[in-house]
Amino acid sequence: MADSNLGCKLANRYELLEPIGEGSMGRVYMAEDLLLGSVNVAVKLLSQTLPSEKMRDRFMQEAMTCAQLGQKSIHVVRVTDYGVNDEGVPFYVMEYLQGQSLSQMIQTQPLLLPRFLGLIRQVCLGLQAAHEGIILKSQRDPVPIIHRDIKPSNIMIVQDSTLGELAKVLDFGIAKMVQIDSDQTSSFMGTLAYASPEQMEGRELDSRSDIYSLGVMMFQMLTGHLPIRASSHTFGGWYKAHQSQSPKRMGDVAKTAKIPKLLEDLVMDCMAKTPQDRPQSTQAILAALEPLQARYGSGLRISQQIGKTLVRVPVTRQPAPAEVVQEDQVCRLTVWPTNKPVAEIVFPHPLPTSQEPLATLWAMMPADEINRRLVSTRYNTFICTMSPHPMMLWLTVLYSSSHGARWLPCYLDLKIALGQEMAGLLAKTGTYRLLLFALENPRRCAHVLTCSVSTPQRSLLQEWALTARSRPSTGATTISRDLLRNELQNKLKPKVLQKLESIYVDTGSNLFD
Repeated sequence: MADSNLGCKLANRYELLEPIGEGSMGRVYMAEDLLLGSVNVAVKLLSQTLPSEKMRDRFMQEAMTCAQLGQKSIHVVRVTDYGVNDEGVPFYVMEYLQGQSLSQMIQTQPLLLPRFLGLIRQVCLGLQAAHEGIILKSQRDPVPIIHRDIKPSNIMIVQDSTLGELAKVLDFGIAKMVQIDSDQTSSFMGTLAYASPEQMEGRELDSRSDIYSLGVMMFQMLTGHLPIRASSHTFGGWYKAHQSQSPKRMGDVAKTAKIPKLLEDLVMDCMAKTPQDRPQSTQAILAALEPLQARYGSGLRISQQIGKTLVRVPVTRQPAPAEVVQEDQVCRLTVWPTNKPVAEIVFPHPLPTSQEPLATLWAMMPADEINRRLVSTRYNTFICTMSPHPMMLWLTVLYSSSHGARWLPCYLDLKIALGQEMAGLLAKTGTYRLLLFALENPRRCAHVLTCSVSTPQRSLLQEWALTARSRPSTGATTISRDLLRNELQNKLKPKVLQKLESIYVDTGSNLFD
């Protein structure tokens, strides 16, 4: 049967081109934004009209809520517009995502543990942003957003040049909007296999209902199976299953899968029948996943010989010796730029090599200061503000017990190409070169030091770079720079100094001599 919606223009702006998805609440189309030219968007037409003015107002509020949430987190699909067509059917417009749903991804086989950990962390971050709430005009306090329909088909996985695999949660708030103020307030809205027991009962929900659905989805991601099965695919069958059936153990449905007990226990806790027995927030889930991420997460392989004190200083992989020598040689051939003053300044530069650009940080200081800093602890950290202008502070510290700390702060504007490239290189490689130039002989590079970026920091750099692309600037760059500078002076420096001094007390020696 032909789709009568194809070719239609909504709001005299969005021309529906082809269907790309369908769910219980409506159909999603790829559409062309005629106002912006050849820009593709996704348009979701809900499956029912809005019979009352009150419900139309509710839909407008929910669409605005979803739009704000998409601005708050890169792990939530961005809603950009909404409206009602000539027949009174509501629609909303989203960013067009080219990728595959989590449902499609796990159809053939379960996810390997490192990939699972990377994706579920992003899903939790999206949910956390919603559960923490947003500020509405009519409210003074944040209003929490409950999804009510977490399932694999509502998670889209796309490829991003900075993040790699990027998970985005779809359909925030719409199910709740349809259920409230309609003539069917007692009817069930959601997906039977993933609904929490309290959702099946029609009770008032909070974030712990989403956590139950998340647990069901995590079980399926790891095993390829649902943790419970209903006697019949009916509301009654699933109601009984969610209320009284204990979830299967992962080893019983996926005998070859080697799931860490800590992770299986976490998933089982998420599926507890009563909300108070589950993790009470997505933040608690993220905290529980941290040791698993540290042990199994992609790219994070900390040697068993590294002691507790070493782990407290960010340490990641070092390049192979041959790479180090070759890259250091390239760095030593660099010349101080003619457009930079001969002064004690610090600036970033993506240094071209035969392979790919190398992340480098250039610093000038007196020669005797350089000599004092060659034997020192190298420490780095990053902080960021998105308001009023996306800006990042990249802090490098050279520390020794005899000479104290040499602070090398660098500020990156994340709205320009240089800031995006440097953040991307740091996140991708996890390392950078510190090029030291002497004031007395500024032409040639005097020394090169290699610095590592910790895996958690690399993840933050990825997220910040991607968020900054779509985050509008609402003020001058100098304001953001001053905010970060004040944060550095008043809070960051004392904390970093305390950490570095404690390391010397604990070890009695320099960690990176």
